[in-house]
Amino acid sequence: MMRVGKIITANIHPRAFVRLSVSTKSPPSNLRYYSPFSHHKFSSSQSGKMPTPVEAKIAPSMLSSDFANLASEAERMVSFGADWLHMDIMIDVDMQDGHFVPNLTIGAPVIESLRKHTKAYLDCHLMVTNPIDYVDQLGKAGASGFTFHVEVSKDNWHELVKRIKSKGMRPGVALKPGTPVEEVFPLVEGENPVEMVLVMTVEPGFGGQKFMPDTMKKVRTLREKYPTLDIEVDGGLGPSTIDIAAAAGANCIVAGSSVFGAPEPAQVISLLRTSVNKAQKTC
Repeated sequence: MMRVGKIITANIHPRAFVRLSVSTKSPPSNLRYYSPFSHHKFSSSQSGKMPTPVEAKIAPSMLSSDFANLASEAERMVSFGADWLHMDIMIDVDMQDGHFVPNLTIGAPVIESLRKHTKAYLDCHLMVTNPIDYVDQLGKAGASGFTFHVEVSKDNWHELVKRIKSKGMRPGVALKPGTPVEEVFPLVEGENPVEMVLVMTVEPGFGGQKFMPDTMKKVRTLREKYPTLDIEVDGGLGPSTIDIAAAAGANCIVAGSSVFGAPEPAQVISLLRTSVNKAQKTC
């Protein structure tokens, strides 16, 4: 969930004088929330057995957190039951990569700093024009997932996915509301596939938008075609919209203000999870 108003450019490093040495070739054994590559089969017709329901993964969007207390906010969300922490990355315009979306947020230095304080799965969504330029630095910083946009990676996605995996991160592909869902099929079905599809349910880069119900057609198409694929939704998710998203087949739920702004965030996270699990049982 993107929100305008909190801006940290990529060249700001809260602990710039300290470097974190993180091995990204394989996940640390004690990284509780790390999800390894699933290597799932995508067609239910390939097996006589019913596919195993996908797991619910609730990912509070850290853009809605208090940036002055990012580490404690991360710890708080994990204690409330969050599976992942969602990190929206929109790079500084000075790096000539700020024109995919007009707003600026965190970069690799903040991921590196946060990694010092949490073992949580850091679900990084890159809204940048040249995502391949950030694979090495995010891998070194300790990112867990690396989701890029199909709209800017049609020419080099094979190389991009290989490099993401080589750095120990889990690759995902995102698509904007206006992008046809068919554009991600080759990335899911390729010899070296992505492990997640993120369906944006608002336009990326802008806050205060309402959930777009029409985007659920894409989620339903993906779930019918790929029964075991992780399908993430981001934008306007909360108690009033979770049931429609879960019923369509989404299992990875990004929620910002609906969690951070709630009097009882743990209850909201639990509600989101319950809705996904209930929908999965009826699939």
